[in-house]
Amino acid sequence: MVNRAWSIRQIPRYQDEFECSLLAAKGWKLYTGGMQSLKDKVVLVIGGGSGIGLGIGRALAAEGARVVLAARSEASLLAAQKDGPFQVRCCDATCRDQVRTTVDWVTECIGPVDLLVYSAGMNVPKRTFADMDPEAMDQVMDVNAVGAFNCMQAVLPGMRERGSGLIINVVSLAGLRTLQLAGLPYCASKFAQSAMGTFANLEALPDGVSVTNIYPGETETPILDKRPVPPSAEQRARMLQPEDIAAMVVTVAKLPSRATVPEIVITPRHMPFA
Repeated sequence: MVNRAWSIRQIPRYQDEFECSLLAAKGWKLYTGGMQSLKDKVVLVIGGGSGIGLGIGRALAAEGARVVLAARSEASLLAAQKDGPFQVRCCDATCRDQVRTTVDWVTECIGPVDLLVYSAGMNVPKRTFADMDPEAMDQVMDVNAVGAFNCMQAVLPGMRERGSGLIINVVSLAGLRTLQLAGLPYCASKFAQSAMGTFANLEALPDGVSVTNIYPGETETPILDKRPVPPSAEQRARMLQPEDIAAMVVTVAKLPSRATVPEIVITPRHMPFA
């Protein structure tokens, strides 16, 4: 019996719709590996006003998802709204009441959150024990770690009750390796954020919910401006771009429910991970 299924990788010559339709007419079926459609999925991106969060929002909107971008800065959200069919909402992830109100608003006005992306993050220029301001340490920990907890805690009960859901926890390579360039508060907060994502995944998997920690290396985002010496345009060009991380998120989000991806490490070529 002839196997009349083909994968996209097996048919590089049949890329246009006409040729694919001819194969379909002959009884062939395109094999996609059971990938899910993201059309009309409700997505909440915390930290969606710029950088990686905005890149992920754009990619998911292009797949037909209903994307809500949330961030502290109204100006960044209004600018982002010009780039796609987004709903926007001001939200400080460090404030539990604001997070709860935002999740409730999304649920009532758009629908229950199918996919949460936590991409809010910050760093400070003074980042060593020698020059660290304790208040700045608290601020970084609050945004990067406590904010992630607040948002996961707000969506997990509903996801677990419905038996489905995905959380994308955008961490950093500094959440796997202590990097002096990233600094004390950033590394400490990212290790905590990583642990929260891992724990949430272990706890919620039996209820049909997955959590994926993503650990990007150097990425061209506004947070680079907070370095003691901001990188040059040439250095930035060698880094990952937000759309690189976004491509990983789309792939994970489209996987069948039988699959979970606990961790992804993605780095630029000049920053190999071992």
